[in-house]
Amino acid sequence: MESILGIIFHSIGGFSSGSFYMPFKKVKGWAWESYWIVGGLFSWLIVPPIAAYLTIPNFGEIISGTGSSVLNFTFLMGLLWGIGGLTYGLGVRYLGMSLGNSVVLGFCSAFGALVPAIYYDFNPIDGKTTFTDMLHSSGGQVVLTGVLVCIIGIAVLGRAGLLKEKSLTQEQKVASVKEFSLVKGLIIAIISGILSSFFNFGIESGKPMADAAVASGNNPLFQNNVTYIIVMWGGLTTNFIWCMYLNFKNKTFGDYTNAKTPIASNVLFSGIAGTMWFLQFFFYGMGESKLGNGASSWILHMATIILTANLWGLWLKEWKGVSANAFRTFVAGIAIIMLSIFLVGIGNSM
Repeated sequence: MESILGIIFHSIGGFSSGSFYMPFKKVKGWAWESYWIVGGLFSWLIVPPIAAYLTIPNFGEIISGTGSSVLNFTFLMGLLWGIGGLTYGLGVRYLGMSLGNSVVLGFCSAFGALVPAIYYDFNPIDGKTTFTDMLHSSGGQVVLTGVLVCIIGIAVLGRAGLLKEKSLTQEQKVASVKEFSLVKGLIIAIISGILSSFFNFGIESGKPMADAAVASGNNPLFQNNVTYIIVMWGGLTTNFIWCMYLNFKNKTFGDYTNAKTPIASNVLFSGIAGTMWFLQFFFYGMGESKLGNGASSWILHMATIILTANLWGLWLKEWKGVSANAFRTFVAGIAIIMLSIFLVGIGNSM
């Protein structure tokens, strides 16, 4: 039952993450950097403490009582993850929902799922599963198989994206993704995928705060909500600096007061997008409390995001006009990822 609940929570979080970019499409007349940072203020500054207050009322005391080394390292992981989140938005901007998410989350899945376990082989900590442990247990082997299958599925989806690139005319590319740029998008997406995995490391480094939340009588289901505050501060720092730079460079500071644009509507939709972005982590924490913060949680989270984003890509007609071979490859990739979710769930319950 615990595994089933974990899968459900991760699926809700994955749906939220895979869908968060949709409200941004309702923003009118603002530059990317303007609506991205407005959404980010909700994601990283406004919503996290509200969620923590509602679920861990003493979160302030826990943070103030945490050692500086834990806080600093957790913040650093958030800072690096923030670069990944920033470039994630750019990757989707240049590649579209389907291909952008597939490439970004492919690298993110591999690094986020396996590196912590490898790290614990070199720095053992009681209660933490090492890569060696996974190799020598039947459940761990099934989970690792699921990780491998997921990566294969992502590679297949990436292949589908390349076939799409070859089969569309330039006019069709522009119609499906207004700023389509394969080379620029792939470079950004690879960087994003690697750095986005640092969020998982941030959860690991901030574990003493989560443990303190449970020890003080809070529901274990929400234990990570206090850790998120510090990780999100790191993400906010990176994104705020970059977006302010772009506002200055592109002379887009006027977006926030431009009466010719629907300011209230733009803030509303940016806020919805930012809130959805955070909710992925809220539900990730709930799923992690049931499955543990290892390969199982991370790969389930990433896989459901990919599935959701690709379904949105279909709805947005990003695959309209592609060759039959490209679309068949796309469907095959989705099916393989579904198999990976099943394998990870089975392995974690063994």
